[in-house]
This record gives sequence, C-alpha cells and structure tokens, in this order.
Amino acid sequence: MTNPIDDEPVIAAMPTAMPSPSVPAEILDEQDRIPSTLEKVGARYIWFMVLAQFGVFMAFITPIAISLAIRVQAIAPGHDEYLGYITGAGALFVMVTAPFMGVWSDRTRTRIGRRRPFMIGGMIVGVISLVWMAVAPSIVPLGLGWILAQWGWGTVFSNLGISTADRLPESQRGKVAGLTGFATQIAPVFGVILTSGFTGNPLLLFLLPGAVGVVLVTLFVTLVHEDDSRGLPRERIGFAGLLGKYLYNPRRYPDFSWNWLGRFLFYFGLTLNTTFTAFFFASRLGVPVTEVAGIIAALGGAGVLAVTAGAIGGGFLSDRFRRRKVFVLLGGALMAAGMLTMALAPGLPTLITGSLIVSTGIGAFSAVDQALLLDVLPEKETDAGRFMGITGFATSIPQAAAPLVASGILLIGVSGHEKNYSLLFIIAAALVLLGGLVILRIRSVR
Repeated sequence: MTNPIDDEPVIAAMPTAMPSPSVPAEILDEQDRIPSTLEKVGARYIWFMVLAQFGVFMAFITPIAISLAIRVQAIAPGHDEYLGYITGAGALFVMVTAPFMGVWSDRTRTRIGRRRPFMIGGMIVGVISLVWMAVAPSIVPLGLGWILAQWGWGTVFSNLGISTADRLPESQRGKVAGLTGFATQIAPVFGVILTSGFTGNPLLLFLLPGAVGVVLVTLFVTLVHEDDSRGLPRERIGFAGLLGKYLYNPRRYPDFSWNWLGRFLFYFGLTLNTTFTAFFFASRLGVPVTEVAGIIAALGGAGVLAVTAGAIGGGFLSDRFRRRKVFVLLGGALMAAGMLTMALAPGLPTLITGSLIVSTGIGAFSAVDQALLLDVLPEKETDAGRFMGITGFATSIPQAAAPLVASGILLIGVSGHEKNYSLLFIIAAALVLLGGLVILRIRSVR
C-alpha cells in the first residue's frame, strides 16, 4: 500500500522461509521466531521522527523545567514541596498505565495504522491538559492536569518509540537513537527560552511550547505513512489476560531481560547522581545553595553539548561498526569515571570536568542502549508496545525509589548536619558501571 504524500518505501516484516545456517540458535530462542528483515527507512521518516520527538519534549518537559514551578508558586506560595507531589503522582500514573497503553496500541486496527491514532489522541489530551493547568485555581486541579499531560504527551512519545521498533532495521537504529537523543536534550532548553518572557501569562507559558509540539507531531502523523492495520490478526483477551501482559517469562527472553536490568541499574545510578547535584556543589564549594544556581545553569548548557556528542557519536559509531555492547559499556564507564572525579574533586574545575564526563557518558549509554533495546525487543510484530511499556519500568522505578535511597546513603558515616556526598557518588558510579557490564551478558547482539 502506498501513500501519495509519502515517498518512502513501505516497510514490511518479511520472515524468511527457513532459518539460515548463519543465524545463531540463541537469536531464534530469544525472539521465539525467525528474525524478520526490515527495509531501510527514508530521510523523511528519520527527520520527521526527530522533529516529532523534539516537539513532544518541548511541550512536555518545559512545564517541568519552569511552567509548573511558576504555577505552584502562584497558587500556593511557600509550598515548593507540592511540585514534588505533583510530578511524582504523574510519574506513578504513567508507570502503572504504560503497559496497558502499549497493549492497546498493539491491538488497534484502523485504516491509519496502530500507532498514529494514539499519537493523535495523546496530542489532544496533552493540549487540553496544558490549558487546564494554565487556568487551574488550586493545587489539586493543577496536579490532575499534570497527570493528564504526562499521560497524553507520554502516549505520543511512547508510540513514536514503538514506531521505531516497528520500522527501523538494525543498521539505522543507532543513528536514529542518537539524533532523537540530541533532539530531546535541546528541546527543553528551547522551551525555557521561548517561555522566559511570558512568566506572567500562565496560558502562554503552557501553550507556546505546546503549540510547537502540536505542529511537529502533526507533521509526523500526516506526512509519514503507516500501513492499514485492519487486516492484522488480533487475539481475544479478557481482564485477566490484560493483567498478564504486565508480566513475561524472563527465561524465554533472556537478552531483553539483561537489557532491562542494565537499564534499571543505569537509571538508578544516574538518579542518585543528579537528585542532590545542587546541594552537592554547595557543600563542596562551601557556599549557600542559592549561590550555585549560576554554576548549575552553565553546566546544564555545556552538559547538553556533552550529551549530544555522546549520543550522536555513540549512535552513529555503533551503526558503523555494527557493535552495541562495547559502546554501552563505554558510556557506563565514562559515567562512572566522571562520578568518581566529582566525588573526589577538591574544587570547582575538577567538579566541572567530572560533570561533563558524566554527561558524555549519559549520551553514549542512553542512545546506544535504545538501539540495543530495539535489537532485542521480543515479539516486535505483535507486542512491541507491550514490551516497550514493560521497559518503561526500568526507568520509572529508579526515578521514584532512588531519591529515597539517596537520602539514607547521605547519612551513613557522618554526624550533625554533614552529608556523605562522596559515598553517594561512589555508589552511583558503581551502579552505572554495573549497568554497562550487565549488557555484556546479551548473546544475540554484538
């Protein structure tokens, strides 16, 4: 099936008639099927995917960066803790519903495909939620609006990711992961710049970045073809069957499980490292937290460049050399080295150096690991959304639990008002390095 507005080749899964002697048996066991071949996607798909993910992060992350904090301060002055409650509630809701949304997407049968209806619906919910938050009269409605925003824009973002699982061949996964990683890093920066002059206008504060998201996602939905899914088979499942989709047998898909564990360790270590960054800098420099804001902001800008270099460099090189695991391990090792540098830093120059090394490692690990995930994702033809939703637990659980664990680590071996930041960063370094080492257990990908 062709689309007159899309010059890309239609991408279809084409199982081979019989296993090739060169295909390792463990790959067949891992996927429980004969590997399928996907044709390369055209430049149109890649660049509209990059723009769409940029737009989603512009609409979705800008509120976290500035808009929500301003609204909380306006509605409930002096209660900054409400921001944590709101963002935590939204993250919890998305974590619980992500596999269900993935299963629903997998089982959708429409003329415009399985993924595009959820991008459209999520975008509509996301825009409504932005307006809701802009006019919310109190904290509870604001919190409900943010839950809807995370659900709506999160649904768009997850289906963009599932689309890459549906369509990208192995030879393009690293490059696309690097480019989308770059886009999602710079989007919040542009969002903050765009809204910085409208802090007194709540509606524009939320809707300007939202409008960018709507335009760029709409371009993807309308100009990138997805095959009609009405002819695909669909099994009947009840409520018990749906709940069962939240679980899977790790022994059946060991490589996916190792990737999940590596990602979990990585994000746990990363969250330990980032949660108390401002307090850590203040402690090491011997100044109040308010005085390190400028340093943190400058590091954030430089960090975006370092993350971008790691993401694009790692992604393109992993495709070029057809190797994933070595680049994921290198990313974890770089992060560990940067965290240890920060933990032992005697002054500001060393702290900055360590922070930039960490950022480079983040880019390399996250981009190449995303490509690796697509390589080992089980049941791509039928349950890609489900397994992408399960993968989300590997990031959402650490983001919820790590700050609580970090609070306990900071009290080990100190007294009074002191905090053991060195131990916290050393443990974080060990976790991200372990995350990279665990990836080496994957057998079906080099």
